[in-house]
Amino acid sequence: MLEIVIPVVILLGIALYFVSIYNNFVTLRNEIDKTWSNINVLLKQRFDEIPNLVNTVKGYMKHEKDTLTAITEARSAWSKAKSIPEKAHAEGMLNGALKTMFAVAENYPTLKANDNFMQLQGRISTLETDIAGRRETYNDSVNTFNIKIAQFPDNIVAGMMSLKARELFQVSETEKKTPKVEF
Repeated sequence: MLEIVIPVVILLGIALYFVSIYNNFVTLRNEIDKTWSNINVLLKQRFDEIPNLVNTVKGYMKHEKDTLTAITEARSAWSKAKSIPEKAHAEGMLNGALKTMFAVAENYPTLKANDNFMQLQGRISTLETDIAGRRETYNDSVNTFNIKIAQFPDNIVAGMMSLKARELFQVSETEKKTPKVEF
């Protein structure tokens, strides 16, 4: 009787271990998806503020059409983007254009004194901070997921689930550049 019970207990333990690994992958995958959705909500809020910002600065920044065009193009690219890298690229385009616009706004004292502009600038800055925090959480989740699918014996379960490594939300080359501001 003992020679039957011991192998059954061992097999049950192994099965429970693999179920635990499976459930952990499900949790990580859902956490990544949830975190990305949270980033997407903030990105949408920020992109929804762009028309208000452009309308506010249009009258003041008549000679800054390139900056305003870059902001509009970034917003358009974001709405067309389907994948996370495409969204990240569009977000980087917008960040660069916004940095330029806020730097150029320094040349327009009446614009800086405009309450609507200041509120929009503050709102966008708050959203930027929130997005940065959520990006970090997203990247932590993706990193944990990617490590687990590569480790033994988790990689066996990951292979059975057809799991592939996820891409980190990376800073684009556009975001790394200092905005060019000409006076």
